[in-house]
Amino acid sequence: MDKKFCTIISLVVGIAVAAVLSIAPGLYAGTKVCDVIKMENKAYAKHKKGIVEFTHKKHADDYKVGCGECHHDENGKPLENLKAGDDVKTCIECHKTAGYIKGKAAKGLSKEKKREYHANALHDKCKACHKKFNKKKGLKSKDKGAAPTTCKACHPKTKK
Repeated sequence: MDKKFCTIISLVVGIAVAAVLSIAPGLYAGTKVCDVIKMENKAYAKHKKGIVEFTHKKHADDYKVGCGECHHDENGKPLENLKAGDDVKTCIECHKTAGYIKGKAAKGLSKEKKREYHANALHDKCKACHKKFNKKKGLKSKDKGAAPTTCKACHPKTKK
């Protein structure tokens, strides 16, 4: 091989390696996970209660809640091997019906059908986990350090 050909090949390989190294971290990083996620969605025209601010970092770091505790597949099985920054669907992408169904409207519906409603799915998941946490710690809902289980505890008052 001549020297000029080897130089060109080396240059092309060098550029390719540089490109891969500069692009790879961006691909690997996935999405940014905010410390606090405001549980607000355009599907709800008007909120009757204040918007919940979910402390993602606190749940993951302080409470050691695994990603699969909230993020699950279409069968409700926890997604395994997730890590911060992985691309995951938001709740409303699967629980597509905006709102909360209860009372007469919910009568006779299975838990699965009720969970098609976004707010039902969130309330079921969050309240069950919070109640489990409180029971494990021997706490009542009004005790200091207890996980919130009432509307007022999670939904801040809205300013009028």
